[in-house]
Amino acid sequence: MCVYDSRMTDSTLPPNQQLVRGDRWPIVGERHPGDIDSPWSLEIDGCVANPFTFSLDEIRAMPQVTRQIDVHCVTRWSKPAMSFAGVRLLELLNDSGTPRWTDEANFVSFVARSERNHSTSLPLSEVLELDPIIALQAEGKPLATENGGPMRMVVPGKYFYKSVKWIRRIEFLQEERLGYWESEAGYHNGADPWREERYMAPTLTKQAALRVIESRDFRGQDLRGINAAHRDLANLQASDALLRDADFQSCNLQQANFRDANLSNSKLQRSNLQGADFTGADLEGADLSGADLRGCDIRGASLFGATFFQPDANEADSLLAIIDRSTQVDLASLDALVDEQKAFVRKAIKA
Repeated sequence: MCVYDSRMTDSTLPPNQQLVRGDRWPIVGERHPGDIDSPWSLEIDGCVANPFTFSLDEIRAMPQVTRQIDVHCVTRWSKPAMSFAGVRLLELLNDSGTPRWTDEANFVSFVARSERNHSTSLPLSEVLELDPIIALQAEGKPLATENGGPMRMVVPGKYFYKSVKWIRRIEFLQEERLGYWESEAGYHNGADPWREERYMAPTLTKQAALRVIESRDFRGQDLRGINAAHRDLANLQASDALLRDADFQSCNLQQANFRDANLSNSKLQRSNLQGADFTGADLEGADLSGADLRGCDIRGASLFGATFFQPDANEADSLLAIIDRSTQVDLASLDALVDEQKAFVRKAIKA
C-alpha cells in the first residue's frame, strides 16, 4: 500500500487545513509522558492467542522502514511528506506470517504512557489497510519527547490524534472502545481529514442550548459544538468553558470573557470581539477572519492553525480581521501561526 496520500499536493490540502512550512512541527497536547523512570516497553494483549511484550531495545533491533507521511492535525495545520522511520505494526502483530490476534478481534486500542493515560482506537480492518508504523525517528532524528519519543504510533490517512504519542500498549478488542480524544474531547471517531471528520455531533439539545445562550453564562461548562451564531452576546461570561467547534459567527461578543476557555476550531468569523478577553485561551484552529479584534486581549492564547483572513479567497471575500495597536498579543503566541497569518497580524498591529 502507498502511504503517501496522493490526494495532497503542494497546492492541495484537505478542507480548511493550512500548510506548515519549513522544519516546523507544532506541539499539540501533552508534552511529556507521566512515567519516565520505568523501562520502555510495548504490551500487546486482549483478543490474542498469547499476550506478549516487546522491550524498546527489541523494537529498535527489528527491521526499520522509512516512509513519507502527510500529517494533518485536527487544529487545522498540515505538514506534507514528513519522514518517519520505525517498525511496521503488522510486523509485530504477525508471528512467522500468522496473525497473533484471534477471530474475536474487531478493533485495536492504542494506549499512551501519559499522565491521563490517553488512548484511541481503530477498526482492525483499517489497521490492516493503513499499515501504520511504530515510529522511532522523524525527519532523520530520534523522536523528541514532546513529539512522542522514544516511540509513537503514526497512522497515515487520519487526523493525527489517531497517532498516539508514547505508545505503551496495544489491545485487541471485540467491541469498540472510544479513546480519550473521542470520549472526552468529542473528536470524531472516523478522523478522515478529507471528509473533515473533526468532531462528533454535539450532544446538547436545541432547547438546552437556547437556555444557556440566554443566560450568557457559559463558565466552566462543556458546550462543544454549540450554535450561537448571529446573536447579541455582549459581556458573555465563558471563562474555562469547553467550546470546541462552537459557532459564534457574526455575534456581538463585545467585552466577552473567554479566559482559559477551549475554543479550538471555533467559528468566530465577522464577530464583534472588541474588548474581549482571550487570555490563556485555546484558539487552535479558530477562524477569526473578518472579526473585529480592536481592544481584544489574546496574550498567552494558543494559536496553532488560527486564521485571521482567508488567503485563498478573492480580495473582496478575504475577510480581513480588524486589528490595530489596541489589540493585545504577545509575539511568542504569533510564532505558532503559519507565515502568512503571522505576517498579517504583525503588520496590522504596527499600522
